[in-house]
Amino acid sequence: MGKKFTPEEEKSLAPFFTNLDQAVFGLRLPQEVAGALFSRYSRSTKSLRRTFLEEFLGDPELALRDLLAGEQPTSDQSAALKKARAFYDRVLVGYGDDSVAQLGGAHLACESISNVAANILEDARIGMAPLEKSTRYVRFDQKDERGEYSFYREPRIMGSPYRDRYLEVMNLLFETYSRQLDAMIDFVRRTLPIEAVELRDPQTGGALSYAEARKDEKLKRWAESAYRATVRAHACDVLRGYLPAATLTNVGFFGIGQAFEYLLTKLYSHELAEMRELARAIHRELEKLIPSFVKRAKPSEYLIESATATRSLAAEVVREIPIETGAAVALVDYDVDAEERVIAAILYPHVRHPLEQLRKLAAKLSVTERQRVLGEYLGRRRHRRDRPGRALEQVYYTFDILGNLGLYRDLHRHRILTQERQGFTTAHGYDTPLEIQEAGFKSDFDRCMEKAAEVYEKIYRDLPYEAQYVVPFAYKIRWTMKMNLREAVHIGELRTMPQGHPDYRFIVQEMWRKIQEVHPGLAQYAKFIDWKTYRLGRLQSEMRSEYKKSAFQK
Repeated sequence: MGKKFTPEEEKSLAPFFTNLDQAVFGLRLPQEVAGALFSRYSRSTKSLRRTFLEEFLGDPELALRDLLAGEQPTSDQSAALKKARAFYDRVLVGYGDDSVAQLGGAHLACESISNVAANILEDARIGMAPLEKSTRYVRFDQKDERGEYSFYREPRIMGSPYRDRYLEVMNLLFETYSRQLDAMIDFVRRTLPIEAVELRDPQTGGALSYAEARKDEKLKRWAESAYRATVRAHACDVLRGYLPAATLTNVGFFGIGQAFEYLLTKLYSHELAEMRELARAIHRELEKLIPSFVKRAKPSEYLIESATATRSLAAEVVREIPIETGAAVALVDYDVDAEERVIAAILYPHVRHPLEQLRKLAAKLSVTERQRVLGEYLGRRRHRRDRPGRALEQVYYTFDILGNLGLYRDLHRHRILTQERQGFTTAHGYDTPLEIQEAGFKSDFDRCMEKAAEVYEKIYRDLPYEAQYVVPFAYKIRWTMKMNLREAVHIGELRTMPQGHPDYRFIVQEMWRKIQEVHPGLAQYAKFIDWKTYRLGRLQSEMRSEYKKSAFQK
């Protein structure tokens, strides 16, 4: 780009942009100002920096020159920031708020919330990015400053006749988890010693025995550190089945203003007290960060009334119908003409023919001709990050899944696909990890699960929504996942990696077995699904992590 600004203009612009002479640049502006600027920019023939210079910087209502005088918008009481927000509100009148609210966002942390709440927050799938405290790397055997385990004291339960039963079963679950954690770490170490584990050199990827690693001090250190971390993580994986849905966790988010506004509306309208309290807390903090984006958030009569009415109707409709057990993974429906859809979509961007005509053409192609088209489009993938193109989005699958709450948490996050779950329940039984039995803990495990189910059923009769907090991660729940083939490839290749939890690896492998049965010609191009089983599958990943960390310690 040629020189666009005078020296005086450059001096004025410099504090607000990452560069003044490149076509790609970042903005250093309050969120509301950035959103309003982009909105105005969309209706202007001028460049963004020129628009800012001529229409924003000198506006006395906006008072951005106050920032040049040294007043940074770090406080909600900043005069410049207050004026910026007032300016934003005025701009909305002329440019509409929905699009502008997509151009600003905030980082938010929600700490000491239940896993029930975390899953509801993470249901937000567009415009929100969550990251949650891990049950694999964090021990949940620690007590707080009051000497209590970290679980949510649900107010309606605590104010009910079930209070003592609730506290009893919560403490039983956490005490058993805590008592068995170090013993399980020792058990994993004894049954799978480092000498018996296949290692890989973190630099070359080549197979490596521990005896060979010991000859090199760095390799020995990487291997032993990674092994200890992997054993600890595996023990936490095994025992997480004890943790109830009431377990407190931390979740961090980045979200755009529009997504936060809708999230708040849903939380304000939720039947659980924790969610309504969270709505008030989140709203309070976002008003300090992006108040203009969330000012309309409030309870929705539509959401409240619709949920109540459909829940009542559903109970009436299925009252006399027994529940079928079903498979862990059921492929409920799929597109029969999948190959024709994909092939037509592959051809479509490169020709001038309508989609319907291309589908008819694809239906007439021979098997060899079809495989040629698919091979040219998908056959060159070298690894899972070579993502297949959008043609695969033409084909959809709907799965009904019955799996434990722990694995559901892992598959739930970071998906744009359509998901819907039923309430957390003890009605479908629970999964018992093999190591629980082999370590001699099965009787304790069964006792805890049976006690939790007993308390759940008692609370459920009077407080059906609140009863969910009692359900341990080992219990199975039902949920649906509807995804297109492109998303199925992504989730299949990501969630079957060796370091993944065995429970969700099994579910995703089952999903792909179903896809292979109905669409073998397409399924073959999901080349990086790992079909193996592992005991310490995370070990190689931990070794690579240790290797990377060592680079920063030189």
